[in-house]
Amino acid sequence: MSFGKTQQQDVKLQIRWLIRRDMVEVLKIESASFEYTWSEEDFLRCLRQRNCIGMVAEQDHEIVGFMIYELHKSKLRILNFAVATEARRRGVGRQMICRLIDKLSQQRRKEIVLDIRETNLPAQMFFRSEGFRAIQILRDYYDDTDEDAYVMRYQLAGIDEPRSPYMIKNRISEYDESELEDV
Repeated sequence: MSFGKTQQQDVKLQIRWLIRRDMVEVLKIESASFEYTWSEEDFLRCLRQRNCIGMVAEQDHEIVGFMIYELHKSKLRILNFAVATEARRRGVGRQMICRLIDKLSQQRRKEIVLDIRETNLPAQMFFRSEGFRAIQILRDYYDDTDEDAYVMRYQLAGIDEPRSPYMIKNRISEYDESELEDV
């Protein structure tokens, strides 16, 4: 008998470019997902930039999620990401993140970063489950509140990164896992 986490079957999705006629459904998902929402003008202003991309996740011709991200020289930055309430915990977010990870390469873009409100624990837990790690705290980051933000990062495996001052260092962290198996 297994006591591990049960894996639900991911829903079948089409992930495609966001187009103007998708905005009504995207705005519904946005308003159901966040207390402080982007307006339609916020979305359009962002998407008019050359390095900004919008994608939607569609199931049976219904939009069930979206992501807005920026392309930078060595990274992707997620600006906005949400899944429709009724479609959560069915693999929609995971499939969208996988699409972004597929855009990374050892030669060019090596990481994905995003900022998350300190009160948005479900998003923090989701991104952590997808391999993102908190690397920095931005104090009083948001204009609409005095809330802090956590910067989270996903990095391709095998990338040597400079040691962060926030990384936990103790006696056990000095050993690799293979050395600890014999203990």
